[in-house]
Amino acid sequence: MPNMSMTKNPMPEQDPGVRNHNFEEVAMGYTAEMAIDEAKRCLNCKNKPCVNGCPVNIRIPEFIAKVAEGDFQGAYDVITSTNALPSISGRVCPQETQCECHCVRGIKGEPVAIGRLERFVADWYRENVNAMPEKPASNGIKVAVVGSGPASLTCASDLAKKGYQVSIFEAFHTAGGVLVYGIPEFRLPKAIVQNEVDKLCALGADLECDVVVGRTYTIDEMFEDGYKAVFVGSGAGLPMFMGIPGEALAGVYSANEYLTRINLMKAYREGYDTPVKDAKAVAVVGGGNVAMDAARCAKRMGAKVYVVYRRDEEAMPARREEIHHAKEEGIEFLFLNNPVKILDDGHGKVRAMECVKMELGEPDTSGRRRPVEIPGSNFELEVDTVIMSLGTSPNPLIRSTTPGLEANKKGCLVADEETMATSREGVYAGGDAVTGAATVILAMGAGKKAAAAMDKYLQEKYGK
Repeated sequence: MPNMSMTKNPMPEQDPGVRNHNFEEVAMGYTAEMAIDEAKRCLNCKNKPCVNGCPVNIRIPEFIAKVAEGDFQGAYDVITSTNALPSISGRVCPQETQCECHCVRGIKGEPVAIGRLERFVADWYRENVNAMPEKPASNGIKVAVVGSGPASLTCASDLAKKGYQVSIFEAFHTAGGVLVYGIPEFRLPKAIVQNEVDKLCALGADLECDVVVGRTYTIDEMFEDGYKAVFVGSGAGLPMFMGIPGEALAGVYSANEYLTRINLMKAYREGYDTPVKDAKAVAVVGGGNVAMDAARCAKRMGAKVYVVYRRDEEAMPARREEIHHAKEEGIEFLFLNNPVKILDDGHGKVRAMECVKMELGEPDTSGRRRPVEIPGSNFELEVDTVIMSLGTSPNPLIRSTTPGLEANKKGCLVADEETMATSREGVYAGGDAVTGAATVILAMGAGKKAAAAMDKYLQEKYGK
């Protein structure tokens, strides 16, 4: 019997008063019974509008139908026919603005919980089967992939499955890109990322860490070494700052640095010596998902945490779920406030942050009402740590060391929207290196497009 409930099966979660003191996963996942019940809410629409909202074109009604039947292996096979990283996208993809916002059940109630079902299927497979894929026969063509974030992992996986000899070059000591340095353990456990990397290596991909492309190895040198095509998925790791007085003080971090110390370097573990452990009162400046991640990490590290955002809550770009979780965990939001100065304690460290109150004026070019300072409303917020979460841009190292590689005025590589081909023959790019900071699933979609285009190019030029 179909389930005509107007609401989703709720996701089991850790209690807010418990989880804000640990780094264990907040969402605990559906049971098999919950998943089957939720899957029965799907109407299996003829036109499949949800699929149109998925950047990697998962055959959503098909996998959900398998879940409803209790055929979880079959559901996994359907998902992974187009999505190389289901455990990851099921956790961090903003389904509410993509597949789920097109769901017919959402017209008069809540949409089907597509993301929760995808996560359930991927977790079931990892916990009950977890078979490593077989390495396909090699076609003898070498390709290089720069970076190991979601765009690169997707591109590398699709190419490896076709028999290409794929080499992945990662600057950090651990593969995963933003999945390991940017997204906290309580949203995406690193063991899950590693499991996906292990599957890629089982397909025959060669992973080389601690390789800074553009410094220790250039794209020109890759072609000299026999690589026939290169995919650049190096992300956007260069942080932005406000340019206000005091940003050079000890205790001021970019969100990227702060999250890397927490997530990749495990600053929350006993015995790890880092100044981020000393923070007692933290101001996170910004309103996106990265700001929420930084604020929730700081809370778990034991600090009093404020999120300072110059617009109102409605204008915040962060996912509603992340804002809701942050509020539950005791984080204080200071809307319509903007920093103007970071104050020195006399010893080169942060004493406080001076802010000014804002009000919303006329809409700007983005369509959002422009925040305007209220004269004379300045006040001091007593904090010892400030985390700037204002966005990122691509590091210029690769484009500056690769002749003929075109970038736009924001420093992002220019690539064709359909093929992800750049201005340099044989070089493709995708993810944040092209778009600037965006979502994991959009990066995965770019990696898929690039892999398909690279395969076509290589087979036409080098295929037998």
